[in-house]
Amino acid sequence: MVGQLRIYTINTGMMDSWLKLFKDEIVPRVKEAGMGIQTAWVNQERTQFIWIRTYDSIEDIAVKETAFYESEFWKANVDQIRGHLAHRQIMVV
Repeated sequence: MVGQLRIYTINTGMMDSWLKLFKDEIVPRVKEAGMGIQTAWVNQERTQFIWIRTYDSIEDIAVKETAFYESEFWKANVDQIRGHLAHRQIMVV
């Protein structure tokens, strides 16, 4: 298994909205695309959302992310999703 540690800085005042969007919309679509979600946290200051997305292998990342980012869901919601994010940091672990 390969993971991506994903650290998102959420725009001020948008954490509650982000958490609802993540739980209700993003999680099901990520799983439909074949990716796993190992865990997710919010930092103590409620400014960052940290999660680990999992894949079968390094090569699997491109395959699964292509399926997700080319989906109708992503195309229809990318602006709303990215509108919550001030910054993203993604590291393969």
